[in-house]
Amino acid sequence: MNANGNGMAVVVNNLEKRFGSFVAVNRVSFEVPKGQIFGFLGPNGAGKSTTIRMLTGILAPTGGSGTVAGFDVRTEAEKIKANIGYMSQKFSLYEDLTVEENIDFYAGIYRIPEEKRKDRKEWVIEMAGLREHRHSRTAILSGGWKQRLSLGCAILHEPPIIFLDEPTAGVDPVSRRQFWDLIYELSSRGVTIFVTTHYMDEAEYCDRIALIYRGELIAIGSPEALKTEYMQEDVLEVASERPQDAMIELDQLPGVKEVALFGKGLHVVSEAGDAERIAAAVRSHLEGHGFAVSRVEKIVPSLEDVFVSLIEARDRAGEAQKEVRV
Repeated sequence: MNANGNGMAVVVNNLEKRFGSFVAVNRVSFEVPKGQIFGFLGPNGAGKSTTIRMLTGILAPTGGSGTVAGFDVRTEAEKIKANIGYMSQKFSLYEDLTVEENIDFYAGIYRIPEEKRKDRKEWVIEMAGLREHRHSRTAILSGGWKQRLSLGCAILHEPPIIFLDEPTAGVDPVSRRQFWDLIYELSSRGVTIFVTTHYMDEAEYCDRIALIYRGELIAIGSPEALKTEYMQEDVLEVASERPQDAMIELDQLPGVKEVALFGKGLHVVSEAGDAERIAAAVRSHLEGHGFAVSRVEKIVPSLEDVFVSLIEARDRAGEAQKEVRV
């Protein structure tokens, strides 16, 4: 089997991974069209990295099926590895080697023909902004430079699909923004990007997003679709003094479903259509308990609101099932 002819770069059906009795990934299914930026989100331990390792041929699935670039994840792992780029959380670079030596090493790993190596090396150095540091040891580079060099090494062989596992963790906001500019450029050339992240602002950059929690896929769609289809409740933004104390105070207020810290304020979730009454109740309750409140207003939900709401709903459902069993 070779490149997928149906327009899908990744196809996953009921993919599962167990470690003994622990289910790390529980029968997830999704498709990623060619050329799409696909975000795979979830809290730590949700199953993101385990899923990526199965899709990149590093980890064998326990059950289910899937294809990447048209190759079977169960039986054609080596072909998958030859047709993808993979950038791990750890930036897989050799710090004792120079920038050029790292690129040369990966060019050998990917068996890039001699006649193409010089051009590809120069492309990576230019892309990463490392012309002045090409002879420097990688250990002395900043996090942003290491990040871009790691990306360049992962795509030296010009793969049609790139897997990025938490690629911007630990780098500064400017470097994160520059990195996403590179991602957009690659996507515009038809490269498929499969990226895991826990930064909600980065999720907005993706064409589609899947949310995984405790090994299960609980939502999938475009950022806008997730905000409108999966978030049926109203969201109020509350600006008050001592927001952490205010959150505790509001947690038991009738009509309030969820309260979460958001920046320097709070986001309060209530039943749809009841925002005006709940807003008045929130202001009255806080002011009655000695809090100065400067603003309470209904807002468009953020992706973080959606994800918190979905996760807390899943947790409540799990607790209810436990009570029924007892």
